[in-house]
Order: sequence, then C-alpha cells, then structure tokens
Amino acid sequence: MRVILARIDAVVVQAVIAAALSFAHLHDIASAAGQHGWKAWAYPVSVDLLLVAAWRRLRSGSSRTAGWCGFLIALTASLGANIATAGLLDEDAVPAWLRILVAGWPAVAFLGGTLLAHTAAKPAEDAAQPEAAPVEPDQQPSTPELPPASLPVSTVPAALVEHARKLAADHLTLTGTAIDTPTLRTRLGVPPQLAEVIAAQL
Repeated sequence: MRVILARIDAVVVQAVIAAALSFAHLHDIASAAGQHGWKAWAYPVSVDLLLVAAWRRLRSGSSRTAGWCGFLIALTASLGANIATAGLLDEDAVPAWLRILVAGWPAVAFLGGTLLAHTAAKPAEDAAQPEAAPVEPDQQPSTPELPPASLPVSTVPAALVEHARKLAADHLTLTGTAIDTPTLRTRLGVPPQLAEVIAAQL
C-alpha cells in the first residue's frame, strides 16, 4: 500500500511541476507577444483547458476527429512555447508571425472548444436500438395464390408463419397495438382465408 501511495504521489508531483512550467512558458510567450496583464495569464489557461477537453473526448470514444484536432493544436501551442523559451527566441524582438499566432489563438480555442462541445455522438443505448423501419410492399416475399377454401393449419408454410410473426412484432413496436387480420393480409399479400389461418397461429 505504501508503494502504491508513493507512486501516486510521485505522479501527482511530476504532473504539478510539468503543468507549472508549461503554464509559465505560455505566459512568457504571450507577454512577449504583446499580451500583458490578465491576458497573458489567460493564454495558458485556455491552452490547458483545450488540451484537457480534447483528451476527454478521445477517452470517450466519440467524435475522435474533433478530439484529435483539438489535442494536436493545444499540444503544439504548449510544446512550441516550451521550446521557444529555451533560448531560441529573443523575447525582446518577437517576430510578427508569432504575434499574429498569439493574437489569433482566442479564435482558434473558441472554435476548438465549440467543436468538442457540440459534436458528441448519440448515447450507446440509443444507437443500439434503431427504430424498426416499415416493410415496403415491394419487399414482401411472393406467395402463391391459394383457392378460397377452408385451409388446415398444416398447409401453411412454416417460413410464411415466421415472416408473419416478424411483421406482427414490427407492427407492435411501431404502433403499440397488435396487428389485425386485414393489415396482416395486406402486408403478406395473401388471400383472406389464408390470412385468417396465419393470424390464428400468431
């Protein structure tokens, strides 16, 4: 138990240190690019929030394209600030392209956050229960016409009875009521006598 707690503590400390350093680097870049005061502090918050939101979207398994786009954009902004403050950038003479990128970041972050917030997929339980589509008349299996006489149950093909049960189940799902004999006859395309025999077996 002590070993597990020590590992957790080490991970937490490492995460806090990394976040603080990245936060400071983003603040320094924003300040050097002309964003002073509270605005310079808002930039690292915006980058980190976009990174966390994108990571949560990737973990959820839905809308992975939006998740990867947001994650890569935020990671590039954070990593770029870390590298730029390693002595590769003269913070007293920030190039114009970097000032443009920093000034345009709020619009990028807003667009990324909007995509992540409004492209969620439907819940899994909804996707697992698609609505039953009504069977079109032209999709009905052809049934040979039988003479209008009293038919014994044994003369009705088992496959036709099974198909009728499926139609009855679909009708019950869509309407909430049991299928009646005229509707069953229309859906099957069989004579009235045969429809009555089939309906008696449902």
